[in-house]
Amino acid sequence: MSHPVVTARLVILGTLFAALTGTTTMAEPAIRVPSFTAYAEPNVQVPRISSRGVRPWNNSANGLAWYGKLNRRGELRIALDVVVPEGENVHYRMTVTKVGNKMRQSLLAKVAESDRKPNGVASLAFQPIQIDQTGYYRFYLVGLERTGNDFGRIQALQLSGAAVEEAHFNLEPRRNASSVHFRYPLKRGAQVKAFYNELTVETDPLWSYYMACGFHRGYFGIQVNSPTERRIIFSIWDSGNEAVDRGKVDKDNLVRLVSKGDRVVAHGFGNEGTGGHSHLVYPWKKGQTYRFLVLAEPADNATVFSGYFFFPEKNEWGLIASFHAPKDGGHLRGLYSFSENFVGTNGQKLRRGAFGNTWICDPDDQWRELTEVVFTHDPTGDKNRQDYAAVVKGDRVVLQHGGFLAEKSKKGDRLRREASGNKPQDVNRLINP
Repeated sequence: MSHPVVTARLVILGTLFAALTGTTTMAEPAIRVPSFTAYAEPNVQVPRISSRGVRPWNNSANGLAWYGKLNRRGELRIALDVVVPEGENVHYRMTVTKVGNKMRQSLLAKVAESDRKPNGVASLAFQPIQIDQTGYYRFYLVGLERTGNDFGRIQALQLSGAAVEEAHFNLEPRRNASSVHFRYPLKRGAQVKAFYNELTVETDPLWSYYMACGFHRGYFGIQVNSPTERRIIFSIWDSGNEAVDRGKVDKDNLVRLVSKGDRVVAHGFGNEGTGGHSHLVYPWKKGQTYRFLVLAEPADNATVFSGYFFFPEKNEWGLIASFHAPKDGGHLRGLYSFSENFVGTNGQKLRRGAFGNTWICDPDDQWRELTEVVFTHDPTGDKNRQDYAAVVKGDRVVLQHGGFLAEKSKKGDRLRREASGNKPQDVNRLINP
């Protein structure tokens, strides 16, 4: 896994005396970054963060990290809004790093005195620092010493000064990285009975789903579910418009399982549309290229969709599942791939996968390689998160999101990779049994 290189390291020490009284002299902040937008690091569970904010914590080994982009050079004033019980003292360290550069420098700052506001929130001001390079920055807060039970309840990071002009931070409770997609353009009326794709996962943080073969009725990919479990997932949506409760779907609209592979788990799903779900617990590995094949067999007013995965350790294809999808009767269309961070707890982590050697087969068994993709992202990428990119690397297109890297693509960007010419030769028995 590749990691951003830390640079411009500024260590700022501050002590909060919550019992002090007086008048704060900190200038009005230009931007207030709520605590619920931060990430717990290095342990993603300590401190606990929710849409209501950050729970108090007492472990100096863990802290809070905010990420944002500074688009201007100049002075940066940093302050912290925090609630600490009256009479208790807390000692904090704020570390500011710039993503993507090896240069480092450290600064020890004297803390300005602050007091408790009528609402119980105290504002802790750190010594101003100078921002000499624009780009993404990490603001990391840890508690060093305390006289009470915990390090207080952090309310917000306050930033002001010339460097904050046109700065970009996520200010919403949703902390997921933006989901990113490729759409594979096809000629109008194209008939596709088979969709083949290859995927190499380059980073594999928890709660990542790399989807290789998506189409109008379903999706097929690999997922990181926990530190000890990974899955291959193939799912097909029901007909109709029910978004949440599969129990409300008419019987004539329900997807039906036809067959599944050994040890594959299959059941219905809801809450993101409804349909039939199948998965195989399988220890796929980062850096290994995996192969996916989806087949469509139309019959009357329905289609049977099948997902096959190539198991390199066995050197053979294996069925994940086949589903009967009613009220369809057509071939594959709306082809796409995507990468998703489905739990926001570690939405700051970089997710990157390389897609390529993408092929489709028509009903006459004619294969065609797809070398062009159109980049898109979800609504989170419109405003809240802008750290995503699609990059051509030879005969692969790399899709990445999270990590707060400088690269950025625009929605609708068209990319063309080099053709590999490596048509899948070992799938004929699956396509024409």
